Formats: sequence, structure tokens, C-alpha cells
Amino acid sequence: LSSSPQPYQTTGCACLHPVSALLGIPLDQVNFLACQLFALAAAFWFRLYLSPRRTNPAIRHAVATLLGVAFVVFCFGWYSVHIFILVFSSYLIMIQATTNLHRYSMIMAMGYLTICQASRAIIFSYGILSTDFSGPLMIITQKITTLGFQVHDGKEYGRQLDVSNACVELLCSSKPSLIEYLSYQLSFLTILVGPCSNYKDYMEFIEGHHVRRRLAQANCKKSVEDNGLEPSPKRAVVHKLFVSIVCLVLFLTLTKTFPIAYNTDVHFVSEAPFLYRLIYAFFSVQAARPKFYFAWTFADAINNAAGYGFSGFDENGKASWDLISNLNILGIETATSFKTFIDNWNIQTGVWLKCVCYDRAPCYRTALTFILSALWHGVYPGYYFTFITGIPITMAARIVRRNFRPYFVSSPVLKFGYDVTTWAATQLSITYTVMPFLVLAVEPTVRFYRSMYFHIHVISIAIVITAAAVGRAKPRPRQEHHSNNNVKAK
Repeated sequence: LSSSPQPYQTTGCACLHPVSALLGIPLDQVNFLACQLFALAAAFWFRLYLSPRRTNPAIRHAVATLLGVAFVVFCFGWYSVHIFILVFSSYLIMIQATTNLHRYSMIMAMGYLTICQASRAIIFSYGILSTDFSGPLMIITQKITTLGFQVHDGKEYGRQLDVSNACVELLCSSKPSLIEYLSYQLSFLTILVGPCSNYKDYMEFIEGHHVRRRLAQANCKKSVEDNGLEPSPKRAVVHKLFVSIVCLVLFLTLTKTFPIAYNTDVHFVSEAPFLYRLIYAFFSVQAARPKFYFAWTFADAINNAAGYGFSGFDENGKASWDLISNLNILGIETATSFKTFIDNWNIQTGVWLKCVCYDRAPCYRTALTFILSALWHGVYPGYYFTFITGIPITMAARIVRRNFRPYFVSSPVLKFGYDVTTWAATQLSITYTVMPFLVLAVEPTVRFYRSMYFHIHVISIAIVITAAAVGRAKPRPRQEHHSNNNVKAK
């Protein structure tokens, strides 16, 4: 969503043009909202009238696929061809490759995505639409590579599995059929916003084993068989829809009060005091978050409405529908470390990056993961400024937490002071890091960092260098430490 009205801009269907003109909202966003609202209604229908009890899985696959295809054509017009090219090309690789399927899938998906991202940047420059075809391409890229790695790992499991902590339950022992593959990639539940989920979880949902398997894990199978009822997602859906509406209202109001572009305004940068600029940057980034909160929470509600996303029961015995949730708003807003923030933001993308990169990289895992994340997001320079900046900050945050936190946990007062201080440091570091992601271009990014005197860069790099120097000056028994880490990893 955009707070600046551009009512007639879209690459998809123009039939909602009068609605766009009436509301003053860009047509591409009206189309997106219309499809998501339709998807919510269709999800309830899918769960109630096409339930696995009364419908063949093939029909459920076909309906999910056709609705997804309709959505992308409606929203993106002929640009949706790129989505279909990637999906069918990747399926050819899936059925033809006998070895290195995971590598071929990664090269194909990331390569085509990057070509499309570069073409999009050339065509639209920085005047890109808020909801264009690159979003579904990014989600499909995650699904293609996730499935490729899980099929590869399933084949190698028991012989030579190259991921030490692979989850055996998610490994795929066989390749999917065409209709299964298309349904997983193009399902109307996730085609526009995602999130990416595991192939076996999705297949269990389509075939009707999704909820029952988790109930069995929670020792509730007998009660379900007795009354024939499964936990209802209605409460979770209503709660998430309420959160979505609140976030949408906050975004539409706050972004007008705290526009991101003002952070790089030449007059503001040259005239405003440093402290005022820092505070304004914090509030403007806070004002930008509800856009993501709205999109991901509403998408989660759609999946839950269809009966997908049940993860078991919480400590209070209430049904939990967060299996494929993409964020934890409370965890984000109260994060006291850089890692905690990342772990609660765009959760399923973090799971994907861990699966295809972090767990498999032989060295420099943090750096390679951040670089892959930047490449996946696109080719705009701001993405690379953000994720490369995140590397030393992540390293510095680990060092500080490991060396200083033990001194503050013995006393509740000290612990509270530590938490408040680290919360403020984390939120300001996030603000500093993500600003290039929001402004995209080189010139405003450099202008912003100059106005901030590069202070987060300087502090984090100084911490990393100091820690490395101290480590060399005071050697520790590295072999025993390394062995302990290996044990923990296993």
C-alpha cells in the first residue's frame, strides 16, 4: 500500500478503476486488496465445502491452482507470464534432474528472479508499483528452492545428507506430480503475499492430515475421533483480521505524519539537530512497519480460514494457528537484540534462508545469508546497503550479549535496566539499518548515513575489531569450544 494516491496505475485488470478513483488509492493496490478479500471468502468456502472429508485431493489441488492463476492474471496482466515461466521451467528441472536437483533449482529460480528484478528496475526505475509481479515471484522462488532441497535431502537421507540438522519429517522421498507441484506453487492462499511453507505441510493440509497429525502429537486424537470435530480457526481468523484493520489504519495515518522521504530532505538534514533527526528516523520507520504487519497478518488469516496453519496447543491449552505465521508483532516491538528482531520479522523467509544457505554454507555463514537475502529482495542499491550493514551489527550484537549480559541477570533491577538499554539500542540499530531498504537509491542512502555520522557502522565495526584483537591477545582452548558447538548443533 502507498500513502500517496496514484489512482490509475496498474499492470493488471482495470475494471476497478472507478473504485480506485473514488478512494484515491492506486489501482494496483485496489486490485490487490480485492483479491485478498476474495481469497478470504474463498478460504472459508474451501474449508467448509471442499473439505478433505467430502472432496478428492485432486479437486482441492485444481481449485487452489485455478484461483491462484486467476488472481495473478487479474493483478498483473501479461506480467503474470513470468510467474508461469518460472514455475513450469522449475518443474521440468524437478522431473529431469537425477542429481544436484537443489543446485539446479536454486540457479534457475534465483537467476530468473534476478533477471526479472533487474528488468523491473530498468522499466520502472524508482517509480515501481507497490504491488507488482515481483512479489509472487519472490515467494515462488522460496518454494521452488525449498522443495528442491527437501527432495534432494530426502534422497540423500541415510546415505550422505549434507545438512546436519535436517528435519526428517519434512524430507520428501518422491517428486510431486504436476498438479501437486502447481497447487503448491500457485495456491490462491499464498500466491500474492505468501508465506512460503513446507511442501509436506501443504500436502497434509490438502489431503486432510494437517490438523489430525498435530492433534495426535498433542495426544488429542481420541477426542477428535469421538466427536468428529477439529479445532476451529474462527477465533484466530477474527483476531488476525482485527489486527490487520488496526495496522492498516495506523499505516494510512502515520505515514502522512512521518514520511520516510523527509529523512533525506536536504534542508532537514542540514538544519535539524542530530538528536531530532535520530528521533524522527525512529518514528518514521515505526510508521512504515504497519504496512508489513497488515499484509502478513491478513495473509495468515486467509490461510487459517482455509484450515491451514494449525500448530498444536499453547501452554494454556488453546489452539494455536501460527504454523506459517510470518511475524510476531509483540516480539518485534519488544526485541532486545538484533537477532530477536530478525527472528520475529518475516519469519518464513528467515526459515528459508536458514534452510538453503545458513545451515549449508561451509564458512562466512552470516555474511552469505545476508547477501542472499539482499539478492532475493532485488537489485536496488538500498537493499544491499541494508543487508551488508546488518553483517557487522549482527556480529557486534553477539559479542556484546555474550560478554556483558551475564553481569546483569543476577538482579531484577539490573536486568530491567539492561533490557531497556538493549531495547533502545536494538530499535535504533534497526532504524539505521533499514533506512536504505526504504529509500532504495544510493544518493539518499549516503545522505542519511552522513547525517547520522555513520555512527552505527563505526561502533559495530570497532566492537568486532576489538573483540578479534582481544581474542588474539588472549588465546582460549578453541578445540574444546568447537567440539561443544558441534555437539549443540547436532
